[in-house]
Amino acid sequence: MKKHVIIFEVRGGSDKGPYGFRRDSKPIIDSLKKRGWTAEIIFYQDKDRGEIYRYTHEKADAYISRVNPGNLKDETGYFQMLRELVANGIEGLPHPDAIVTYGAKNSIERLKGTAIVPDDIYTYYSFDELKEHFPKSLKKWVRVLKQNRGSTGEGIWRVELKNPKKYQGAIPLDAELKLTEAKDNHTETKILQDFLEFCIQYLEGNSGMIVDMPFLERIKEGEIRILMLRDKVMNVVHKKPASSKDAFSATLFSGAKYRYDTPEKWPDLVQLAEGMAPIIREKLGNYDIPLIWTADFILDTDKKTGKDKYILGEINASCVGFSTHLELSDNIADEVLDLMDAESVVNNKWGAFTK
Repeated sequence: MKKHVIIFEVRGGSDKGPYGFRRDSKPIIDSLKKRGWTAEIIFYQDKDRGEIYRYTHEKADAYISRVNPGNLKDETGYFQMLRELVANGIEGLPHPDAIVTYGAKNSIERLKGTAIVPDDIYTYYSFDELKEHFPKSLKKWVRVLKQNRGSTGEGIWRVELKNPKKYQGAIPLDAELKLTEAKDNHTETKILQDFLEFCIQYLEGNSGMIVDMPFLERIKEGEIRILMLRDKVMNVVHKKPASSKDAFSATLFSGAKYRYDTPEKWPDLVQLAEGMAPIIREKLGNYDIPLIWTADFILDTDKKTGKDKYILGEINASCVGFSTHLELSDNIADEVLDLMDAESVVNNKWGAFTK
């Protein structure tokens, strides 16, 4: 064993510190060094993909991916390199297909029928599907449409009819809509036909897709993000949207207020999340659970019991940070070493998880 880990990052983005890399990457390196391992950061560039692959394969036992796919001009080459590294014996933290599967908005649809995702969720892969089904969905209640690979609330729209009582039958294409984007909580008015055509941009490309889910009124009470270290909750962030009338976004850019809590303050959510982790793993392809990932929950009310319940909004496993709690780097380093030790006793050809 080489006892060396490579951390992949990409240049640019709002998540970087004054030296160009993520603020929470060096603490991971320092924690690994305390345990007798070494680590380094490599900034991925597609033009150097072959050289980066050869260097990593020669020098490292494992990689940690801390790249936001949205900061890559084309993510195809990056994920292909990671797949080749995993196929040739490098431990992927996480596996590249786990990054894609957990991070895609349609992961929510794959979890339909579980305790954390309602059945009233749909995905659209073509304009014809969107045009055919979304007006029927909109007739039920206020909806939220999400593009597949967006970040910071861009391409996430709350969609409501301006005059819902006006329509007794099917919603016509000239129906007026009130639209609010989570990026900054700004509102717009469009007719349904124009908005559907506007959404074509979210259907383009290999990962083009739109998720349609019900709007949950209790988002005003806040979104609860849990930071997971594999199957354990390490930290909880309560994200309360701005107080303005139309605000529903829980991003900092939109004016939301964040409060950082210990898991002990959210016992019911922690029990639910840790209990669901193996189910999430199975439903999302049976890849080994990502090293660091987050899940965002919104409070809802169970119509049968009147009790609180938590609804999953989305998962992120591509570039999760913990800069407000750098002490977690020791836990991360311990988990990396435990994983490497566990992998050393398993035949790579017939392992426990998808390769």
